[in-house]
Amino acid sequence: MLDATHATRPSFARTLRAHGVTLPRTPLKILQVNVGKLCDLACHHCHVEAGPKRTEIMQAATVDRLLALLADAPGVHTVDLTGGAPEMNPHFRRLVRESRALGKTVIDRCNLTVLFREGQHDTAQFLAEQGVRVVASLPCYTQANVEKQRGQHVFEPSIRALRMLSALGYGKDGSGLEIDLVYNPLGASLPPPQAALEADYKRELAEHFGIHFNRLFTITNMPIKRFLHLLQREGRYESYMQTLLDAFNPQAALGVMCRNQLSVDWRGHLYDCDFNQALELPLGGRERTLWDIDALTDIERDPIAFADHCYGCTAGAGSSCGGALTA
Repeated sequence: MLDATHATRPSFARTLRAHGVTLPRTPLKILQVNVGKLCDLACHHCHVEAGPKRTEIMQAATVDRLLALLADAPGVHTVDLTGGAPEMNPHFRRLVRESRALGKTVIDRCNLTVLFREGQHDTAQFLAEQGVRVVASLPCYTQANVEKQRGQHVFEPSIRALRMLSALGYGKDGSGLEIDLVYNPLGASLPPPQAALEADYKRELAEHFGIHFNRLFTITNMPIKRFLHLLQREGRYESYMQTLLDAFNPQAALGVMCRNQLSVDWRGHLYDCDFNQALELPLGGRERTLWDIDALTDIERDPIAFADHCYGCTAGAGSSCGGALTA
């Protein structure tokens, strides 16, 4: 049963209307691909509920179809690979190589610890050779906070992985190899200002570990899946949703990533974003796969599917896979 607070909270769509905001699609620029839910970690904030026991993995036929469509999509400039740990998919390297051969920027959303798992001994070298942009999760620059969110014994290998990537040239001026870090709050609060936190990260990581990186992305914890369950267990769901609603920012709303992005899951099903994918809210309100479209740009005619978790992307400075949306 819905409580009174939930029943009276305006829907996301209603809030958009109240602020006179409309969010049509813009030309497709980014293809985000979730290649599977298998991961070496099981983080508390993970909205796809990835982990070591998950078996969902993108198969070769889906990779084939994806690459065929990508070859006919010159307007798509970036292929953003996520998971789980995308490196654990057996077709990861082929997807990287062929996307790069098509002239696309490739992003690997890396949890860092995976680089020391069995079969991954040369993955960092591969990423550097292919010029892959690494977006690495590091929710804090202190051991206690990292391991509170991501589990014990995670901080030390994360730091080792960052040092290894640095030795390959990542984050160094003139190398052409970019590495960005990702911060998620530990609990039910909005991220602090991105620029100020980035300065703190750069100072602390350089001083204590000799690590350098390009940018820090602050990403709001979405009230879905594992984080939703945590909020509900602690009785903080409604207060968190009110926090997001109170911080609604129309300017951030205009920059939401779903406007120029397509999200594809491990089965080849199509979504507006990785969060809608986790909730199985299909693109355009109807279930479709890569085999149901003739071109990736076909989706530009479809409306975006919004729901109340979208408040997470429009609160405060906004939140996307590329960090804050406004200063």
